[in-house]
Amino acid sequence: MRLEYQTALGHLYRADCLEFLATIPAQSVATFFADPPFNLKKDYGSKGSDNIPDDQYLRWCESWLTEGMRVLAPGGALFLYNLPKWLMPLGTFLGSSKEMTFKHWIAIDKAHSLPIPNRLSTSHYGMLYFIKGDKPRVFNRDDVRIPVQVCRHCGRDIKDYGGHKKFLNPRGLNLSDVWDDIPPVRHKRYKSRQANQLAPVILERVILLTTNPGDMVCDPFAGAGTTAYVAEKLGRQWITAELNDTDPARSRLLEVANGTDPSWRSSKKRIMHSASHVCEPAGSLFSDSQV
Repeated sequence: MRLEYQTALGHLYRADCLEFLATIPAQSVATFFADPPFNLKKDYGSKGSDNIPDDQYLRWCESWLTEGMRVLAPGGALFLYNLPKWLMPLGTFLGSSKEMTFKHWIAIDKAHSLPIPNRLSTSHYGMLYFIKGDKPRVFNRDDVRIPVQVCRHCGRDIKDYGGHKKFLNPRGLNLSDVWDDIPPVRHKRYKSRQANQLAPVILERVILLTTNPGDMVCDPFAGAGTTAYVAEKLGRQWITAELNDTDPARSRLLEVANGTDPSWRSSKKRIMHSASHVCEPAGSLFSDSQV
């Protein structure tokens, strides 16, 4: 285990996830976030394999999830991002622990899914949200409220509020468990490695919802460094590790230190276009119920 980079808020290590987690004191982490390899035969580097038997993959996941539960503080949040195929058995495993409480299955829309023979097109990733104990230590709902959906073409509201828009919370809409506004990370300005990379807005919501400034966020699969990057920008402590190449994560953190990092598209601005929404001619008059 080798320290690769550090700031006043966090540490990035090159290490196996289990070796890394074993060094973290029990009940010291406010939020544990994991986006492990999905066992899809992808190349993440020479160390480790993304192509192992299903039962072996599940036992491996259970081993580091057990460590994740150990390091969580009472009321702390655990998020597991993966395919529904793996989330079902791993959710059962987490739910079998007497100290963990299921909160949500968050569906994250997957754009441009490809057809698969004899199967429905895969259109979402999943993210399990559990807490340690019965009550979350932090649940900052107001920090992750979403503005009213606005059409990028005509500038009008997309959703029909049944004429009751005036009764909506002025701070924004409640965040739901379906996230259909997550942009894929494809542009070279934002993509820092060849393999898949999470959109920062996912971590923005996770961290703002379940931590306060100064709280500790742990991610045993650093990858492109998204968790560390967002935690650093939001003033949270963070600790993360990567078994293979740490350069993508280290580069992003250096950009933060130098003030050259590109800003992500925050979920605070909700501008989109729905196929069910028909833009009205400019200057037309219509009520909420007619949108």
